Amino acid sequence: MNPMDGERKIIIEFCHLLEKSKVLFNGLRELPQYGHKQWQSYFGRTFDVYTKLWKFQQQHRDVLDSKYGLKRWQIGEIASKIGQLYYHFYLRTSETAYLREAFAFYQAIRARRYYTHAVKEDKCELMVKKLRYYARFIVVSLLLNKLKLVDDLIRELDNQIIEYGTTYNAEDQMEWTVVVDEVKAFLDAEPAVQVMYNDMPAPDMSNRIHPDQTPYVDRGPHMHLTLQDVIIIGSSTQQAKFSELTIDMYRILQILEKEPIGPAPQALSEDIPPHGPPPAPHSTQRGYVVGDSFRRDNPHKYLLFKPTALQCLVYLASSCNDLPLNGAILLYISADGYIPSHSRNADSITGYEAGGFITSGKLDPNRDSIRESRGQSQDRGSRGKDHYLLYPGDIYPFTRRPLFIIVESNCSGLMQNMPRHFNQPLVMLLSAQELPANLAERCHQGNILTLFLNNPLMGFCASCELYTIEEGLLDVCETLVLDFMFQCAQLILRIRIDMNFFAFMGDEFLRTIILRYLFCECSLRMNRNFRSRSQIVHSTPPMPEELLAHSSLVSIILKISEQLGVRNHFSDVSGPGSGPREPRDQN
Repeated sequence: MNPMDGERKIIIEFCHLLEKSKVLFNGLRELPQYGHKQWQSYFGRTFDVYTKLWKFQQQHRDVLDSKYGLKRWQIGEIASKIGQLYYHFYLRTSETAYLREAFAFYQAIRARRYYTHAVKEDKCELMVKKLRYYARFIVVSLLLNKLKLVDDLIRELDNQIIEYGTTYNAEDQMEWTVVVDEVKAFLDAEPAVQVMYNDMPAPDMSNRIHPDQTPYVDRGPHMHLTLQDVIIIGSSTQQAKFSELTIDMYRILQILEKEPIGPAPQALSEDIPPHGPPPAPHSTQRGYVVGDSFRRDNPHKYLLFKPTALQCLVYLASSCNDLPLNGAILLYISADGYIPSHSRNADSITGYEAGGFITSGKLDPNRDSIRESRGQSQDRGSRGKDHYLLYPGDIYPFTRRPLFIIVESNCSGLMQNMPRHFNQPLVMLLSAQELPANLAERCHQGNILTLFLNNPLMGFCASCELYTIEEGLLDVCETLVLDFMFQCAQLILRIRIDMNFFAFMGDEFLRTIILRYLFCECSLRMNRNFRSRSQIVHSTPPMPEELLAHSSLVSIILKISEQLGVRNHFSDVSGPGSGPREPRDQN
């Protein structure tokens, strides 16, 4: 064969694979974001093509360099797309192994400087690709808690934006500057409490679930549920956020994932092709799947940033439809609430009458005053409902399935009277509706209940307005928090609590959330800075007083407060075994 013909075939085949990979990658945008089955085969085909493309450019690098003019930034772009594939597969499956694979590819692109000469190509769109790569790398690094690396990436991105604006006089330079400002604000909020380490550099901290820190309980006949789907709604307008991820969303998603075990994947080698995901599972049920090597360790999550109320309902309906036998759904809502003026004191109103949650951020907060100024003084029954709001009544149909709800809102009390029409397990953990003034000023750094659920000790410190902690003190207090969790798990089995809680206690994620919630409620009830009931978290059904004021749990909280030097903030509410609380303002 003529060598020229062989080289020509190589270039044609490379162009064919490159074009096919782009078409498949762009097609990912058309896949439905909800449901478990529609996307799996398409992702598999896309991985296959990118694997072939990567191998092909490795095997024929000399020809592609000399005859096609293959540039390093083009290799970097292929690697970046593979990293994006892994990241999207993580979003679809919630398996952190794929997040680590995405990180390995992005890290290698930086280490090998694939985009170093992008500005010299005199292509504005190429520099935009480089900036987008940095933004994606920052998101993945944030999710893996590599905050020191994020600091470095921000500085590099800042310099790249300046170079981008200087070289191309780009109109969107200001938009990229806003991106940097957002991630800087995010890092100001996370971590909520700075740990003062003796040795530098400080290690990366993770708040994912670790088996050694999860109290074990024997699964009784009533503990039959396994968490399958999680719907996370993040809509708080004042919160720090980056790339459609608010600080509350960032914190809650981590406690719904297990800490990866084993060494992290090696950085990308130009001699080793990427390996795609395992075969698609035959079942959506978490755990071992017969006839398949796929094992899902984490519940599947949907991350919804400022969704419309209709979008929330679509995702809920999809999860309910796909839920297997003995499966459960967790609905997390972090959103500002809206209560119309005619319902301000209607605590017992349910359904659609008392108000709702502003999920999409499109509600006009001055609507009541506008209506009144126009003389539109209809009685309550004739008022129309705002289709932008997510109402408690919207959730009623989905209580046909086991549902665990967490609400972070100034109007969390809207959910407390939800009826139980279908005799299915239903638990709600509801945030405080107001906070002490000093804590309210820091609302942009995340909500207090979510912080307790993410890291109980950090929540405890923040509730006492402690924002730094020494490394040695951290270790002592974390041991005490862990002791609280294990003792609380045993007490729950002895003290009669509502059977709705028992149904969820068999799942290690929900068990951890329930125990951390109990630490939160016990702590805030004892904290003198939280003076009214509206400043205290509460659950529906409520936890028994016998548990919340049990002497062994109260004793641990007081020990933690002594270690942190804030004992004077806390009341001893225990009696012999358990007892009445000290008087509290009822307002």
